[in-house]
Amino acid sequence: MVESEMVRNPESWQVDFSTKLKWSYCVGLELGAIWKVYERYGNERFREYVVSYADTVVQENGNIHTYRLSDYNIDQVYSGKMLYAVYQYTKNRKYERALKLLRSQLDTQPRTKEGGFWHKKIYPHQMWLDGIYMGSPFYAEYAMRNSRVDDYQDVIRQFKVVARHTYDPATGLYRHAWDESRQQKWADPVTGQSAHCWGRAMGWYAMALVDVLDYIPVSEPGRDSLLVILNHVATQIEKYQDKRTGLWYQVVDRSGDEGNYLEASASAMYAYTLMKGVRKGYLPSSLMEVGVKGYKGILEHLIQVDDKGLVTLTQICEVAGLGGSKNYRMGDYDYYINEKKKDNDAKGVGPFILTSLEYEKYIN
Repeated sequence: MVESEMVRNPESWQVDFSTKLKWSYCVGLELGAIWKVYERYGNERFREYVVSYADTVVQENGNIHTYRLSDYNIDQVYSGKMLYAVYQYTKNRKYERALKLLRSQLDTQPRTKEGGFWHKKIYPHQMWLDGIYMGSPFYAEYAMRNSRVDDYQDVIRQFKVVARHTYDPATGLYRHAWDESRQQKWADPVTGQSAHCWGRAMGWYAMALVDVLDYIPVSEPGRDSLLVILNHVATQIEKYQDKRTGLWYQVVDRSGDEGNYLEASASAMYAYTLMKGVRKGYLPSSLMEVGVKGYKGILEHLIQVDDKGLVTLTQICEVAGLGGSKNYRMGDYDYYINEKKKDNDAKGVGPFILTSLEYEKYIN
């Protein structure tokens, strides 16, 4: 397949511009959103597109191509959410076995002293906001589907621990990550926090809050604390929204500063959180207008359509992280604003699809 054909008609495992088949949260994010489109419209092409990836990457014994439990990478748990839908549709037991494999990682995932999951084995003692979205909604849904009621408290713990340690009282925002050991060069020697609120990191956290509430029983002790955190996050999202465009900046605590830019994935995540949160009764109705303004801002400022009708979502930060063994990432302001941007990156397209579906529910 030539490059132009791959861009317009990628195989399902290529939606994140992958050149090799792999188990990836990015692919799972976009394909999970496409499955939601299938549920909304009933077009079997969307369903089969998703199933083709799952069928290719999951083996008969439940093992998953390129997945290694021993990595203890919380990112690798996320795409299990997509497998719930595929298993329910196909009834193929290999997906049940794969789900059990992914769930087993959480039993031995390294933790902080307070019980928060490390982001990865190679990032010891660290919790990243990203990791809450990668692990907790899957964890909560598995608990609901398998009547593991004792797991709900552990799910709630993840949100509370990371909120406690990433919260910045000066801005009301949550910073990208926290190093319990305070050994990383990017970590504040007193708080262990990273330097900034990266837009997509808080977007992952916001979406995790609004999604995990779908699975935690209303009567579960501590569920109300998640609602408190969600409402605080939503208030900050409203506060930092760009008034002209309705969008949000790459580095939220430096909104409007020189070099900063209005970023697509965070904007889609915030709009999704607000619209779904209001629809589900978690957030005050006044925030629906804020979410809708954000969604319309994406359509007006970040969507391009060429003369052949090909839609492009622009201004997506390709990746941002902290630390690492080479090209160490300090997480300072210049780092975030200079990371590469990538059109139609799955980390933007997936949330944009979900946000579009929320908007359709609002207007219909």
